[in-house]
Amino acid sequence: MKIREIKLEDAENFAKIISEVESQADFMLYGAGERNLTTDKQRKQLEVIEKSSNSTIFVAEETSGKLVGYAFAIGSTAKRKKHSVYLVIGILKEFSGKGIGTKLFQAIEEWAINHSIFRLELTVVKQNEAAVGLYKKMGYQIEGTKINSLLIDGKSFDEYYMAKIL
Repeated sequence: MKIREIKLEDAENFAKIISEVESQADFMLYGAGERNLTTDKQRKQLEVIEKSSNSTIFVAEETSGKLVGYAFAIGSTAKRKKHSVYLVIGILKEFSGKGIGTKLFQAIEEWAINHSIFRLELTVVKQNEAAVGLYKKMGYQIEGTKINSLLIDGKSFDEYYMAKIL
């Protein structure tokens, strides 16, 4: 399994993996088929991220070249928030529990240190025990709870706001 920063030529496969992860996951922000992800839209997003000094995307790639996971680090354009990034992680269900999330977080942390970023933050649905466990294992702490943050299939869910200071 190779962990690397995304390239523009990954746009098509990246759109596919995001759609696939969203169709498999119970607690992602977007549900299955909710977004119309296209190769062109993804390429444009990757071009913006490529030009940013405080945003990146890492992907987990099998030896066959298939993308099986990703981690976004999205920074702010506000000067006062340049030290901080918001993270989004997704891994195909069949590859979860195999250490890919840990490796993606390690790559993000190394990148962050090299880019003078020392605050990493994310949100996670409280009931997503596997994700909460991973984040705690990686040193993230719960800073608060967002009550009734998401409405999924008519049911309300709270989210933890978590962060790690490097």
